[in-house]
Amino acid sequence: MAGRLLLVCRLLVRDLRRRRAETLLLLLAISAATATLTLGLALDNALAEPYERTRAATAGPDVVATPVGTGPGALAALAPLATAPGVTARSGPYPMAYLMMTAHGRTVQTVVQGRDTSPAALDRPAVTSGTWVRPGGVVVEPTFANALGLHTGDTVEVNGHPLEVVGTAVTAARAVYPRADWRFPGSILIQSSGLVWVDSSQIGVLADGQRLSYTMNLKLADPHASTSFRNKIRGGVEYRSWKAIAEADGKLVRKAHTALLLGSWLLTMLAVASVASIVAGRIVEQRRRVGLLKAVGAGPAMIAAVHLAEYLVIGLAAAGVGLAAGWLAAPALTNPGAGLLGSTGVHPPALRTVVTVTALALAIAAAATLTPVLRAATTDTVDALADAATPPRRRGWRVWLSRRMPTALLLGVRVNARRPRRARLVMVNTLITTTALAALLMGLAQDRQVKLGETELADPQDTRTLQAMLLVVGVLCLLALINAIVSTWTAVLDARHPLAVARALGATPGEVTVGMAVAQVLPATPGVALGIPAGIGLFLTVSAGEIRYAPASWMLAVALAVLLAIAVLTAIPAVLTARRPVADTLHSAPA
Repeated sequence: MAGRLLLVCRLLVRDLRRRRAETLLLLLAISAATATLTLGLALDNALAEPYERTRAATAGPDVVATPVGTGPGALAALAPLATAPGVTARSGPYPMAYLMMTAHGRTVQTVVQGRDTSPAALDRPAVTSGTWVRPGGVVVEPTFANALGLHTGDTVEVNGHPLEVVGTAVTAARAVYPRADWRFPGSILIQSSGLVWVDSSQIGVLADGQRLSYTMNLKLADPHASTSFRNKIRGGVEYRSWKAIAEADGKLVRKAHTALLLGSWLLTMLAVASVASIVAGRIVEQRRRVGLLKAVGAGPAMIAAVHLAEYLVIGLAAAGVGLAAGWLAAPALTNPGAGLLGSTGVHPPALRTVVTVTALALAIAAAATLTPVLRAATTDTVDALADAATPPRRRGWRVWLSRRMPTALLLGVRVNARRPRRARLVMVNTLITTTALAALLMGLAQDRQVKLGETELADPQDTRTLQAMLLVVGVLCLLALINAIVSTWTAVLDARHPLAVARALGATPGEVTVGMAVAQVLPATPGVALGIPAGIGLFLTVSAGEIRYAPASWMLAVALAVLLAIAVLTAIPAVLTARRPVADTLHSAPA
């Protein structure tokens, strides 16, 4: 037993050293999928933890009470709450007005809240830049400030009154832009807006006679009382729990979370195809070694163990690389935005994430290698030593059709007939790549603006989702490119002897080059044709609301670009191989 284990380890180390480039490609393919899955899992609580951290740092309330009415009636509705049973602390009531603010020539709906310069018992907004409110100044919620391009020292006009931006601050008592809930006075219908704070002594002047609304922050004795509801209206007062505010903030990355998880599964499938393509080429090269091992007495279990051990070790290494890459990249993508404190990715990945990512890496390695390894292990010893390709099935109609094909097309069809599994992998590769590209084009075609009155600003939720999609598609295209390069070079090297025979029988180097390109483009064409509607369908499945379709010209351009890229990647090694003299190629053929 120890001798067999030693043999497996020695062959494993030998293969890893001799095939460093292929080992690196395998590592990259599996790592891409595991890193994306790590990012997707990191977004599970991407805003839950920062919101709770912000709530703790700013003494966030359990419930925010806002009367439906305005003026003295609103104050009267809030008065009983200060001494209501179960209320242990409160702050406010604070005056609030739903006004219009102009910044850099854009006028937008803005919730203006009046605050004192002294800290309150509940809801103490944390200043992230500049200072807190003072007469003549305004403090802007950071996500809102980013959308407007505001910085400390800029000047804005609130209802026509110029104010200096003296700082930015975050709060857990109201959702970040664009969900600050602007409304017409006395109405319960809410609209998109941002939040700013001013000195409470100035809000009456800014309102210009508009009846003020008010808000009060409450702390409850029973912590479960604030989690039993989200929003409710009772006695002319609207109550909003901290859970509702946290969920509203969580929408900032919800779509991005979905995009990353879907992307991780697409990358997983592509990684399986990529690993299977590389493994298939390695198994073909190692068939003669399989025959030699069988000839000296190794059984199928020993053969399978020798090969599987190598790929499982690579899978474990890829899990570590993917976890590290995803963890390091998480803060950039899962940052909760300027509207909350803290970010995800500072702490090491959770045990659940480590186990899930490791299981995925091993599953990819096992799923991609099991079939070719078992096929090699059960191959007859004589056939393994002969290392013959799949014999073509000669039928009358195929022979009749092949006689009428152009030489280049005939060569391409015969190459695929010799290695049908490789052709199927090419189709899967192009199908997944085109699906992702089509979904990205659908995302780019959407309106990523949010309307605040008559002005449109960037929607941070859609912006974050597009960033996630670009990341996934970028990694996926890189992996697909590597996969295509490996597939084309393997196909050209594997077919160099049959192509040399074809050249000896009269085929020109140009026909050989075109034939190899045809061999890759033929299986890629149905993959592209299926990938376009699959990408559109995938986007429609996970999207809601009004959806814009990408122009047909975009989809056609992507389809042609994918096919052209495959043809070019195939033509390069084919041209290099066609330059080699036929006699040298035939002379190098194994006896």
